Amino acid sequence: MATPQVRAYHCYHQSNVMAVSTSLNSLPPLFLRGNRGFLQNKRIALERSLGFGSLRRNKGREYAAVVASSSNVAAPNLWDSWKPQKSSSASSLSDILWPSAGAFAAMAVLGKVDQILAAKGISITIAPLGAVCAVLFASPSSPAARKYNMFMAQIGCAAIGVAAFTMFGPGWLARSAAQAASIAYMIYTGSSHPPAASLPILFIDGVKLHHLSFWYAFFPGAVGCIILSLIQEVVCYLKDNFKF
Repeated sequence: MATPQVRAYHCYHQSNVMAVSTSLNSLPPLFLRGNRGFLQNKRIALERSLGFGSLRRNKGREYAAVVASSSNVAAPNLWDSWKPQKSSSASSLSDILWPSAGAFAAMAVLGKVDQILAAKGISITIAPLGAVCAVLFASPSSPAARKYNMFMAQIGCAAIGVAAFTMFGPGWLARSAAQAASIAYMIYTGSSHPPAASLPILFIDGVKLHHLSFWYAFFPGAVGCIILSLIQEVVCYLKDNFKF
C-alpha cells in the first residue's frame, strides 16, 4: 500500500499535468489540428521535467525510494528528556540576576504584608507562591505564566480544595478527590498552572486556613498572584533594558 508521502507526491504531479492539459484543451480546434504533435511532445517533456512521467514508468522504484527516505527519520531518544535543554546562547549575568532579585523582592513584599495582617491571624506567604515566582520570573513566556492560566487555576483549584474538605473532611479521600478534580478542571478550562494544584492540599491540611472557607479561593492565592504579577512586570523591564 502506498505511503501518504507517495500519494501526496503522485497527486501533486498529477494536478500539475492536468492543469497543463486543461490549458491545452482550451486552445482553438484549428490551432490544435495543426500543432497536435508539437503540443503532445511539449506535454511529454513537461511531465518528465515534473517527474510525473518517471513516476508512472517506475512506480515501484519511486515508491521504494520515498519509503526508504521516510524510514530514515530518527526515532526520539528515550534519554533526551534527562538532558538539559539546548539553548541558542548562554544566559547572561543579567538574565540570572534580575529574576533572582525579583524573587527576593516578592518574598520581602509578601513578608511585609504578613506583618500587617498578623493581628488578624492570617498570612499571605504560602508555599505555592514560591512556585509561582519560579514560573513568572524564570520562564515568563511559558504557558503556565499566562495571566489567564494563573488566575483561572488559582481561583478554581482553591475553591475545589474548600469543596472537597467540606464534603469529605480532612484525610486522604479529600486530598485525592481535590487533586483529581483540580487536574480535570485545569484541562477542561485550558488553564494549566502547576503551582495551583497544591492549593487544595494546602487548605485541607492547613487548620489555620479553614476559617477562610470559600474566601480561600481569592486569598491568599489570587491576591498573592496580583502582587507577583506586578513584580514580574518590573523584572521583565529590567531584563530587556539593563543587560550585562
